[in-house]
Amino acid sequence: MNSDFGKERQGRIGANRPTPSTRPARVPLSLLLLYLGLVGSLVLFVVLISAYAHTRYTSGVPAGLHPFPRYFSISTVVLLASSYTLSQARRLYRDDDVTNLARCLGATLLLGLAFAGLQALGWHELQVQGVFFRDKPSGTYVYLISAIHVMHLLGGVLFLTLLFLRAQHASRDSIRTLLFIRDPYRRLQLKLMSTYWHFVDALWVLLFCAFLFLY
Repeated sequence: MNSDFGKERQGRIGANRPTPSTRPARVPLSLLLLYLGLVGSLVLFVVLISAYAHTRYTSGVPAGLHPFPRYFSISTVVLLASSYTLSQARRLYRDDDVTNLARCLGATLLLGLAFAGLQALGWHELQVQGVFFRDKPSGTYVYLISAIHVMHLLGGVLFLTLLFLRAQHASRDSIRTLLFIRDPYRRLQLKLMSTYWHFVDALWVLLFCAFLFLY
């Protein structure tokens, strides 16, 4: 009797399988790929900073020969501010406040663009000091590392722009707002964007500290 009952259970759909609540959470493929990309970017910048440090100490040029560009310092504050505004986005999403979510994303977008503009002003400041891209190897690394980081940030700006436009569009209608909030893909997009942006922010802080030590 028991064996027949066991066979009947095995013949049912889902028999002997764990319930959804007991299944281990699976990391989305897009999130996994993002983590791998961030690791690759981190390795790239570690190699560049190591090469910069080696070139700096073997050149024999004394440290502090030129003042550190003030626009790099200002841009750091701006990027930290953008990270703060974006950190509010997930809370607003959980509160179903798409209107303020769009404003939050828009503010982050403007701060990100301001950071890129301040970096360009920092490069101009280097040129005024007589530090050019092809003049000295150490100066070349400053331009190169900063420019590659700006490219990473502009990639985030592009994705953030698309997410901002979708949130702005959804905030104009209650039905679109409901669809936006209940769409798990939008939730994943916001998580991907936040993870990437905070990584770029933390990465610049580390690069900025390295510049202060090596410049």
